[in-house]
Amino acid sequence: MILKARINSIELAYDDHGIGLPVLFLHAFPLNRTMWTSTITSLLAEQRYRLVAPDWRGFGESELATSVSTMDLFADDLAALMDQLGMLQAVLCGLSMGGYASFAFLRKYPQRVYALILADTKPAADSQEVRDNREQVAQIAESQGTSAIADLQLPKLLSEQTRQQQLTVEIAVRRMIDMATPAGIAAASRGMALRSDSTALLPTLHVPTLVIVGEHDALTPPSLTYDYAAQIPGAHITTIPHAGHLSNLEQPDYFLNAVRSFLITLP
Repeated sequence: MILKARINSIELAYDDHGIGLPVLFLHAFPLNRTMWTSTITSLLAEQRYRLVAPDWRGFGESELATSVSTMDLFADDLAALMDQLGMLQAVLCGLSMGGYASFAFLRKYPQRVYALILADTKPAADSQEVRDNREQVAQIAESQGTSAIADLQLPKLLSEQTRQQQLTVEIAVRRMIDMATPAGIAAASRGMALRSDSTALLPTLHVPTLVIVGEHDALTPPSLTYDYAAQIPGAHITTIPHAGHLSNLEQPDYFLNAVRSFLITLP
């Protein structure tokens, strides 16, 4: 059964499994909550955590209702979902765009973050060149649809090794992209371009933090990731071997072990 909550005038789809410490899994662009299925299934067996994964508006099975989906709007949607689920605090695990939303959530609702997992993401705002590219992506989504977006994004999202040796991963990612609405992709692409720079936030983070990066991540490379992770007090950093930008899908066992090892240290 699909779970849906009425959030900020839209129906937001989400998964909710288990009992214990709440952990919210925030998906990447332009995928959906099913990118976390393997991670959640494995952690569920430990019977220690409440594992929740929403679809951002316009993705998966969530409604859209906005022409621009800012990261602040995603943060508001997440806070409202937490309210409905009775969560005062949670661990946020955000990958790529999910990480951008996590930074927005930290700015708006810092007291509600119990711990933080930032995977294949970055705190910096986009350069003008990247903002222009995001507008181009939005226009391609609107004019050519999800298949064109998949063709454009897959070489950036997955390492060459994954594309050559794990065809099933590429097929699964393409399927998730096809589940998005072109309008949802365009709205989020434009929203990412508008996000604030969160670099100044890093030294003020005083919650347990794990930073994860794929060894071959071309979009948020290890060198960039190490640099910003060093600015977070006490942060742990893990590199996922043989993975690109979607490290949890490309190397699920390595990713799971990193997350599990971090979560078990939390009080």
